[in-house]
Amino acid sequence: MTFNSPMQRGTEPAPEVEFWSCFDILPPGDFRGYDCSAGDVSAVYRDVTERFEHILVNSTVPDVFMLIILDRQEQSVCGHHLLNLREKYGLDG
Repeated sequence: MTFNSPMQRGTEPAPEVEFWSCFDILPPGDFRGYDCSAGDVSAVYRDVTERFEHILVNSTVPDVFMLIILDRQEQSVCGHHLLNLREKYGLDG
């Protein structure tokens, strides 16, 4: 599990884990039509164990992000997920 409460909000991804090369090769279908190509990171959250970081890469649609999960201990990318808060919380009207 990479989400251990309480998550601590940070400002920058862990510099020891390079994730953009992994981001750049994500299958287009994983974005489900959302454009995250600007590479703007709006938030970084670190779990209470300080092992995992969740990097939220903005899309062009508010409240939709490509979430990149970093394992700081292994210094690797361990996953990704399209986080659509609009869909999850019924914000699409």
